[in-house]
Amino acid sequence: MEGHIHPYFPKDLYLPDFTPNFLSPQTIFTYIAAASIIVFTLTWILTGLYSKASKAEKLVICWLTFNGLVHLTLVLYLFFRPHFYKDKTGNIFAEIWKEFSKGDSRYLSYDSTTIALEGLSIFILGPANLLAAYAVATDKCYKNVLQLVTSLGELYGVVIFHTTPFIEGKQYSASPLYFVGANLPWALIPLFIIIRSWKNICEIERTNKRKVQ
Repeated sequence: MEGHIHPYFPKDLYLPDFTPNFLSPQTIFTYIAAASIIVFTLTWILTGLYSKASKAEKLVICWLTFNGLVHLTLVLYLFFRPHFYKDKTGNIFAEIWKEFSKGDSRYLSYDSTTIALEGLSIFILGPANLLAAYAVATDKCYKNVLQLVTSLGELYGVVIFHTTPFIEGKQYSASPLYFVGANLPWALIPLFIIIRSWKNICEIERTNKRKVQ
């Protein structure tokens, strides 16, 4: 197929040897949903068996675990397979990125800012999310600080990711629903964790001050 025939924006984006998805969007979303449910369910069960975490903390652990695994699997694939759009094997990771790139073609063009942010998410935020999940599950003293830092990193990445197209005045999205909707959890959930962690840190500080007095 010719390099310029593809479903992405801008339409003049040159993608030599582009190969369309083998799977339908519905099938791809089903795979994503199934994998997400499995990770959340297993994490919830294991946390209940080996941790004294509250229900709210268990939900946070599930998110941190899921998020860390996404960075260290799906995003890692993108980092080392920049020409995923050429994939002819039907690899599920390539299929996901071909579909997700309809929301932002900067993944296809290997945009430097986008790849830098994803590199940060792989090598720093991915491990940090898993460490934060462990810290919450085992009630480590640094659990609130680590949650706060990792969630700030996630929120920072989403803000940069969404504002740069407007600053540049360029359209990278063939589907605004993908562009906004697919990234919305990485804005709302980290924001919730930031607020929660901040309140916990402040409460601990107030308790320590009362003890000193």
